[in-house]
Amino acid sequence: MARLYPQPSSSSSSSSSSSSCYITSRRESFTLWMKSLVFHGNGCTVFDSDGKLVYRIDNYGQKYSREVDLMDVGGNVLFSIRQKKMPVFGHWDGFRRSDAEVNKRTPSFQVRKLRNVLKGGMRTYVVSGTETSSYQIRGLPDKSAFKITDTNGKAVAEVKQKQSSSGVNFGEDVLSLVVEPQVDHSLVMALVIVYELINHKL
Repeated sequence: MARLYPQPSSSSSSSSSSSSCYITSRRESFTLWMKSLVFHGNGCTVFDSDGKLVYRIDNYGQKYSREVDLMDVGGNVLFSIRQKKMPVFGHWDGFRRSDAEVNKRTPSFQVRKLRNVLKGGMRTYVVSGTETSSYQIRGLPDKSAFKITDTNGKAVAEVKQKQSSSGVNFGEDVLSLVVEPQVDHSLVMALVIVYELINHKL
C-alpha cells in the first residue's frame, strides 16, 4: 500500500482541550488510518492535510472496546467515549475532558439509533447532548462512507475511502474526513469514532 505521508510530524501540543482550538474558518481535511501506532495495538491514527499527526486512539490490543479515549498528538484525552448497554436499546456517551476529572453524569453528546428510519438499508443515528442537539450521522451506499448533517440536512462532515492523487483507492482501513468551516473537528472526530465503534471497525 502506498505510504499515507512520507514523514508524519512528531510535534507535541499543549494540554488545553478547549473546543475553540479545534474550530477554523476554512474547510479541514484529515486522513484516518484505522490502525494504532502502538505495536500490537488496535485503534486509529489521524493526520491533517499537511501530514501531521493530530489525533489518535489506542486500545492496546483490545478490539471492539466499549470504552475508548480520543487523544491529541501529545496524549492528552479530548473525549472519553463510553457505550451504555440497555435492556433493549443501547447508546454511546461522549464526555469532553478538561483539566478537571471527567463529569460522568453529564455527557457532552449522546449517540442513539434513529427509530423508524429506513432509507435503502442505510443506518442513521441521532446526536444529542449539552454540546449539540442538531446532528445526525447518516450511512451512505458505500459501506465505508457516511455523513454528519445538521437538522436541515446540510453536511458538516463527510467520511469516505481515501484515494491517491491519481484516483486509486487506498486500503479499506484508510479513510478521508472533510470537516466544514466553523465546526469543532475534535467533536466531529469523536462522532466518527462512535460510528466506527458501532460498525465494529475499531
